[in-house]
Amino acid sequence: MVSGERTRAWRPPVAGVVEVFHAHFTEHAYPMHVHDAWTLLIVDDGAIRYDLNRHEHGTLADTVSLLPPHIPHNGSPATPHGFRKRVLYLDDTHLDLDYIGSAADGPDFADPLLRRRVGQVHTVLGRRGDELEAESRLALIAERLRLHLRPREPAVVAPVHGVAHGLRDLLDENLVRGITLDAAAKQVHAHPTHLVRAFTRTFGIPPHQYLMSRRVDHARRLLLDGHPPAAVALAAGFYDQPHLTRHFRRIVGTTPARFARSHP
Repeated sequence: MVSGERTRAWRPPVAGVVEVFHAHFTEHAYPMHVHDAWTLLIVDDGAIRYDLNRHEHGTLADTVSLLPPHIPHNGSPATPHGFRKRVLYLDDTHLDLDYIGSAADGPDFADPLLRRRVGQVHTVLGRRGDELEAESRLALIAERLRLHLRPREPAVVAPVHGVAHGLRDLLDENLVRGITLDAAAKQVHAHPTHLVRAFTRTFGIPPHQYLMSRRVDHARRLLLDGHPPAAVALAAGFYDQPHLTRHFRRIVGTTPARFARSHP
């Protein structure tokens, strides 16, 4: 990690909160990756530019960004001195997956009340014993987000079909043990080259990059559960700890060990 860059992550005992992640990055740029949870993001200093659903967006200090699950995105500093951000990863108990399409179309909200509420819930989540307050604040935040998303008509998630969606299902089902391209191609009845092109064209990210980002997500959860990095590497589908560290640092901006130690 570049000197001066810092990260902190933890999982509070609050229903629906998968992870809380605070970071100060000056140079780190996220590659294209995906999460299986909603990403609720605010920036306290600087600004972030990112690509989502093949369109460029940005998060400023007065903006709240909501990045939907399963949609590839990246991220990099938009100012010379980097950015400080606070992120909540939320499961679908707070936001139904029917809102994925609306969030992908318009992920950034210039809403001072929502921005203030998100900042307040981060403060509460950092205190033990205030779980009920956190749950109450999250309920108000989710309600406010739905108001932003609803006017664009919640998109119904399309039925899983086609070779690209078939490959994504296979990658999700074989997250840890993996699957060869030839084996996947046989199962979805497509030529391997066509399968890679179809997946990349459909989701905006190559199959191997999708798989590694999902494995890093899985590793984050295991680290927050207290498992040591060496054990997490194998449990999350990586060849060894250096293999995990390389991909983890590329996506998260810190090493698995530092990420685990940031847990309060």
